[in-house]
Amino acid sequence: MTRKSESKSRAGAYASSVGAALLLAACLGVEVAQAQAIMRTPTISVPSRTPTISPNVAARAVSIDRGPRTMTTARISTPRIGPAPVLPYARYSPNLYPSCTAPYRDADGECLAQPNTGGDGAGKSGKKSAGKGRGNNTPVALNQRIFAGEFVAEIDGALSVTEADELARRHGLARVASENFPLIGATFGLFRITDGRPAETVRREFAADGSVRSVQPNFRYVLQDQKSSVPTEGDPAQYVLTKLRLPQAHTLAHGANVTVAVIDSGIDAKHPELANSIADNFDALGSAEGPHIHGTGIAGAIVAHARLMGSAPEARIIAIRAFGGTTGGAESSSYIILRSLNYAAEHGAQIVNMSFAGPKDAVIERAIAATAARGLVLIAAAGNAGAKSPPLFPAANPNVIAVSATDQQDKLFTASNRGNYIALAAPGVDIFLPAPEGKYQMTSGTSFSAAYVSGVAALLLERNYALKPEALRMTLAKTARDLGSPGRDDLFGDGEADAFAAVMAVPADSATPVAAASGTTKREDGQPRRDEPGIRAIEQPSLSSSDDKSTISQVDRPATR
Repeated sequence: MTRKSESKSRAGAYASSVGAALLLAACLGVEVAQAQAIMRTPTISVPSRTPTISPNVAARAVSIDRGPRTMTTARISTPRIGPAPVLPYARYSPNLYPSCTAPYRDADGECLAQPNTGGDGAGKSGKKSAGKGRGNNTPVALNQRIFAGEFVAEIDGALSVTEADELARRHGLARVASENFPLIGATFGLFRITDGRPAETVRREFAADGSVRSVQPNFRYVLQDQKSSVPTEGDPAQYVLTKLRLPQAHTLAHGANVTVAVIDSGIDAKHPELANSIADNFDALGSAEGPHIHGTGIAGAIVAHARLMGSAPEARIIAIRAFGGTTGGAESSSYIILRSLNYAAEHGAQIVNMSFAGPKDAVIERAIAATAARGLVLIAAAGNAGAKSPPLFPAANPNVIAVSATDQQDKLFTASNRGNYIALAAPGVDIFLPAPEGKYQMTSGTSFSAAYVSGVAALLLERNYALKPEALRMTLAKTARDLGSPGRDDLFGDGEADAFAAVMAVPADSATPVAAASGTTKREDGQPRRDEPGIRAIEQPSLSSSDDKSTISQVDRPATR
């Protein structure tokens, strides 16, 4: 009986303690389950620093916490967040992070494909197929950013061809091609796996060989145009002429004696718009393909001079075929782009137009740095992957002038990339351009915006042959017609290019460019955001007064990010 009494006493005491705890919780208005959740959840103090993200860019892609947040209630709402975000103050939509990157998004910026977690080499669509005739499980390559089983490797330049072949065989590879590139002072080869082993295993073993300096995938590059309509007889009405003030600029310069290398698909040198404008040809592919609609259009945007008018009708073109495919889209690779840049730098180009995009590529970054060091002006399409796209390359390289696209109403092209690397904008929507076989096309894309700016750069070099890349970039920036929010922004950069104002800013008898031409429409009421990280703005003289605009330094300094 004594034991039973003690047991009952202990049970009563326990029940009383539990009841007291429940009563206290009820009085405080806190649910027990919620209280447990609070105890398990750490209190995180988020730093007040916020990332540099334009409020105009895809609100549903990123939301930002502007400062520290304190838990004030007991209830916890689970945030709608994707896999482990990199930053505590930024949320990433699951379809953006860490799925696909670079050019493999559609016109809306959505992923077209993403790796299958099963690792079987198949993938699935990143978007639902509603109304688009595309299923959710369309098989695609595991990684569309690279050419499967191919490597670009820097090898010992002293190796003979036979020795390079033997090096490849030792590692289960075939040497597709190799050559010395004076541009970067190195020998690179293109190698392909022949024995079916996993690419990562082969890469590690190959990189460990004493004759190999570096190994990377052979990345894929794609041209940056929207799907063009069927070529038609073009309309001579070109709104781009008015937007860029080209007729006025052509009273002062036409791009004479300036050479522009166009790294693109095949160009129809026999088209009347391009007659006598193609000074040199180089087929980096070694192909026998005919002219392509994209390359012909790009050349036309620069030098057209019959029914249409390019931005630099008397410039000379080095036609470099780097993209294959006679119909539809054309593509290229790291190794071919390297060959193309090397040829442009070794054969007298002053400007290089790159209307293509791909992922960040160590070999191409190295080649671009070397090309810029030689004093060439590098211009690239910002990309057509839309507001949600990460930066595309080579446009996002700090040595390159990245160009976004606008339409006839000065609105940003829907598919145009955004970002703090955008330098300028130019017309790129519904553009009339030449097409192969003497035809014309109406097309859209940042490709053509970049080409028009390449032509404007040629006008400036005709006015002042000694103009250096940073001074040229600065002149384009300071004479641009501001669009969007005042000052620099992630959509238009410094604004839409103004050919006439830019040419007027470069006196023909002086090596120092001066202020923008009278009548320039560049707004100075917006403070450039040079203090933000990642900005590619060029350090320029203070513009606090009109007198300060009279001189633009021509010192060739590295571009800042």
